[in-house]
Amino acid sequence: MEHRPGVGLTPELTLRVSVATLVRVVFTTGLHEPMLVLERKATYLEREQCAVVKAQPFGGAARIHDPSLLYKITGDFHFDSERSRAEQDFRIFMRPSAWDAVKVFCVEQFQASNEAVLETSPARELAEELHDSLGVQINPDQYIYRPLWTVAENDPTPTANIHAETQPTIRLYRVFETQIVDSTLWGQIQLNSDRFSDQDLQHRALEDLRNGGEGRANACMVLPVDALRQLYLSLSLDQRNSTISFKTTALERNVVALLDDITVPQYQYIKP
Repeated sequence: MEHRPGVGLTPELTLRVSVATLVRVVFTTGLHEPMLVLERKATYLEREQCAVVKAQPFGGAARIHDPSLLYKITGDFHFDSERSRAEQDFRIFMRPSAWDAVKVFCVEQFQASNEAVLETSPARELAEELHDSLGVQINPDQYIYRPLWTVAENDPTPTANIHAETQPTIRLYRVFETQIVDSTLWGQIQLNSDRFSDQDLQHRALEDLRNGGEGRANACMVLPVDALRQLYLSLSLDQRNSTISFKTTALERNVVALLDDITVPQYQYIKP
């Protein structure tokens, strides 16, 4: 019989697990300075009655191609929302006792040569999110990517995800580096970053809401890799796994996962 996971939190399925790809998008300027590109997003929050701007790595939830094979590892599990089930996103509720086996299984899938169970390539999410930010379609010959490492957060912490707010969540990130090799594309990225301020994005998100949308707006954020590294090194160990600000823009807590030379007590790095 085919297993069809349900949705939501049920007794015993109390641990939320989020498995995602993160993409360290980089290019080098004429001054040979490595630059990092983040996705800057404005999202209207009903409870705040305003649009909140944060920057985060490109990427998103890994897709589960074959839930029945995952079921053999987890036992019963539920998706955290109808949207996650519809898109087969790896955002699930499961038994806490299954976490170690699931982590081993996912790492094996990340390192496999095929995508039998999980989508492991970042190409789809990267193309979609750059299109949202830039309004252009990117081509595979404009960039090259390679896997870097996997980061596991083994201690559950509450999530800000609107579909499962406050639920204890364990996270597993497959981290890639994407090098932009097309000068036209990185010129568009830099122009986009310079053109739109956080306030511009907030106004666009509110306009989207008034026009019947979800109240969202996207742009890129370009920042020097070395400056970001120095910022994290200036923080205490506990502060490094939290939302921080680069200049005036808030950075999501998982941005630090793009840097493997910054000690973060909550992170377990698994290489390759």
